[in-house]
Amino acid sequence: MTMDPAHGTIGGKEADQRDVQKNNFADISGNSQPHHEPRRVNNDPRASKQKGNQPRRDRRDVHGWVVLDKPIGMTSTQAVAVLKRLFNAKRAGHAGTLDPLASGGLPIALGEATKTVPFVMDGRKRYQFTVCWGEERDTDDIEGRATATSDQRPTREAIEALLPRFTGVIEQIPPRYSAIKVQGERAYDLARDGEVVELAPRPVEIHRLSLVDQPDSDRAVFEAECGKGTYVRALARDMGRILGTYGHICALRRTLVGPFGENDMIPLDQLEALCDRAASGEGSLADALMPVETALDDIPALAVTRADAARLHRGQAVLLRGRDAPTSSGTVYVTVAGRLLALAEVGNGEIIPKRVFNLTGLTASAVRNERN
Repeated sequence: MTMDPAHGTIGGKEADQRDVQKNNFADISGNSQPHHEPRRVNNDPRASKQKGNQPRRDRRDVHGWVVLDKPIGMTSTQAVAVLKRLFNAKRAGHAGTLDPLASGGLPIALGEATKTVPFVMDGRKRYQFTVCWGEERDTDDIEGRATATSDQRPTREAIEALLPRFTGVIEQIPPRYSAIKVQGERAYDLARDGEVVELAPRPVEIHRLSLVDQPDSDRAVFEAECGKGTYVRALARDMGRILGTYGHICALRRTLVGPFGENDMIPLDQLEALCDRAASGEGSLADALMPVETALDDIPALAVTRADAARLHRGQAVLLRGRDAPTSSGTVYVTVAGRLLALAEVGNGEIIPKRVFNLTGLTASAVRNERN
């Protein structure tokens, strides 16, 4: 066995069945929610026309990540549905909601990659956003209704002096229009029904916040790198209040989600073109996939023998033996012959499988694997 500390990490049929139930989701603001494919409406222009009661095409096993450069106006759930149809995939989910107003990186997990979604969601996010001063809105972005206005405009010096107060671990009250649950109901549903939603402040971490540009007195462009659960809309709202004016988001783009950056993003029109070429035999959708293990860059990789791999695949623990056995403990992702096998915990002299991967079906192409 060999440990590769340069990689960050994460089974049995019964284990996989449990994993499917836990991981088949399209996330909504950090919460795992099942994605239900519409049964009666198929808006995919590539779908073949069905005649009479002819059954729909069987879904196939597709495993890997696609980082969609989500266009403005599309919801994250809609994006998952589109990708699921393009790949004709059985399972799909995304790693963190991106508002319809926003563009940029939306990592979408297909098949067994859904088991690695939490590792992406726990990673850092980077946003570039524009704040419009002088007006606060009930949604804290340009799509909402104005609730307060001011003629005051902050100077560049005042803005830059404020930024340290919003760096590090801070207390943040989420927007009223958010997916946070209040007594079992989504906050945005309650707000749309006219109910006054009082959300409690919660700690979030902002690693970096900088002023990028100030095109005019009414607008300021920022870049923020933050942890899980941070609301950029709330940043705009709170900065506006402290600066003696009001503010809301009028443009937002996500440029980093965990290990996925702008170089990994694929615009929707390129994916659709690739789908068309693949349908005519001129290409493969595998070229658009990133390997499942891309999400595990911050976790150590552990290589095992085929004999040990067989035990782990059955959900059985494996004893660590010999001088080459790793001395560290914690979460690892296990490989056999260079192929991802399982997420496991190492401790007390053994490897305990937690989630086993079954990567039979369409996976990332060799070219895409080499890039990663």
